[in-house]
This record gives sequence, structure tokens and C-alpha cells, in this order.
Amino acid sequence: MVIKYVNLDIVIGVTSKLPQTDMPEFAMAGKSNVGKSSLINALLNRKSYARTSANPGKTQTINFYNVNKEMYLVDLPGYGYATANQEAKASWGKMIESYLKKSEQLKKVLLLLDCRRTPSENDMMMLSWIRNAGFEPLIVLTKADKLKRMELKKQEAFIKKTLNLAEGEKMLTVSAEKKIGIDELWDEIVSF
Repeated sequence: MVIKYVNLDIVIGVTSKLPQTDMPEFAMAGKSNVGKSSLINALLNRKSYARTSANPGKTQTINFYNVNKEMYLVDLPGYGYATANQEAKASWGKMIESYLKKSEQLKKVLLLLDCRRTPSENDMMMLSWIRNAGFEPLIVLTKADKLKRMELKKQEAFIKKTLNLAEGEKMLTVSAEKKIGIDELWDEIVSF
């Protein structure tokens, strides 16, 4: 996809009202530090548009990135081991749940998983929520450049089996750093 226009249009915090947009939304969910912001930067062909950090929990708001005035890529706060207190994590959880339930333009939820890790209980809960909400999940395995080819193939098979992917549920492998799988991911998003 050719990126001609990018803008961070909307930032939603825990006390903000959810917006009703007029463009399709594609949300990125996943653990803290799984690479959501890095993947958004790779998709937008920008070096550091979405803020990234080595410290988990950098994204604490829901960020709506306007792409070509045609769609929003929505960066959700990470779940899991973010270095925040329990109260903050609970409020982020409610904010994410509210967005996922109430957005009228949400078309697809991309569940990002680190290809080197076994899916966690939180990952499995998010996958279950995506399915129960009537969305067909798109599993995106991140950090593909961190494994050798044979290790990656083995992990892909293991994760697919662990998630018990149904017929039609897709899984893609990407590397934001090396731009692996970025075009294929755009093809999948644009097909909606």
C-alpha cells in the first residue's frame, strides 16, 4: 500500500469519551512490548511515528492513526506485564474493552503475539473475546527476525496448534525491523 497521508487524529485516555469515526478501524491488540507501535511504524513507513520503548507499557492511550484519509490503524495499550500499578492496568483494561465493544467502525482485530513465546493466558482470553464478539481474528506473529528459519517454522506450527485456529482464521508472520511480511499484512487489511 502506498502511504500518502498519515496523522495521529485521535488520542483516547481512560477518562475520554470514545469517538464515533466515519472510517474503517483496524485495532492492534497484544501484550505490552509485543511490538504494536513498531509494527504501526513499519506499516506507515515511518521511523518513529508511533512511540516505542524498551520498557513495557509505553502506550497508555488508544491512538487512532489516520491512513490516507481512508482508514484508522488503532494502537491499543498492551496487556500483561506493563510496569504500572494494578489500578492503572484495570482502567486500561476497561478502556480497551469499552472500545472493542462500542466502536461501530471496528472491522478487524489483529492479535499480535511474539513468535518466540508461548501464547499466554491473557493472549488466549483476548482471542476468545475476539471470537465471541463476532470478529474473525487475524493473528500476527511479530519479531520474526529474531528466529532462524527452521525455528520460526516450528514456532508457527506450535502457536497455530496452541491457539486452535479455526478454518478461515489467518496467521501472518512479520518483522517490523526487517520489513518482513508488511506487504502481506497490508493486503490482508486492505481486503476488508
